[in-house]
Amino acid sequence: MLREKLDQVETRIRDAAARAGRDRSDITLIAVTKKFPATVIQAAYQLGLRDFGENYVQEFDDKRAAIAGGGEARFHLIGHLQSNKSKKAAELFQVIQTVDSAKLARRLDDEGAPLDVMIEVKLSEEDAKAGAAPEEVCSLAETIRASANLRLLGLMTMPPWSADAERSRPYFAKLRELAAANGLTQLSMGMSHDLEVAIAEGATMVRVGTALFGPRRKD
Repeated sequence: MLREKLDQVETRIRDAAARAGRDRSDITLIAVTKKFPATVIQAAYQLGLRDFGENYVQEFDDKRAAIAGGGEARFHLIGHLQSNKSKKAAELFQVIQTVDSAKLARRLDDEGAPLDVMIEVKLSEEDAKAGAAPEEVCSLAETIRASANLRLLGLMTMPPWSADAERSRPYFAKLRELAAANGLTQLSMGMSHDLEVAIAEGATMVRVGTALFGPRRKD
């Protein structure tokens, strides 16, 4: 079942890239495994997936030890990170996609380990969404670039959810413009329902959970 779903997602990514005149190899599929057990990560790894997204530090800490034989896996934190959890996050993840303040960047840098990071940008008015304001991106990028241990990859965002994927396009286009203005090339945007639009607008990482693993359990 997972193999079939992965094939379907791969076809969607490949076709979207072709329509946009892009190479499939320029787009990283991040399998979002939050709320799923370590066995799901292991199964996905066996099928060739190498990048995994988790939302919660404590949840991933609880299942990290159970993930065996995944030496090539890269784990991305894609959920909001409180600065008081920066130490544990730096230990568990290779990529923190949700840096949204200079304070958090400094806390991560102080951990002393090389870490790839992305700036999360809030482009919607929703209170539930986190991220730096667009006008803060330039100064935050400068802070990260001046750090000793952080490598700034690019920007990420999460637009308001809508069944109509086209409603995500303005947010994706804005993120692309912000990245270009700040000399950044990596864009983490697009999920199961709108990855085609994201790829058309330049996504280099798409974060896919439901299309691969089905609905998550509700707390």
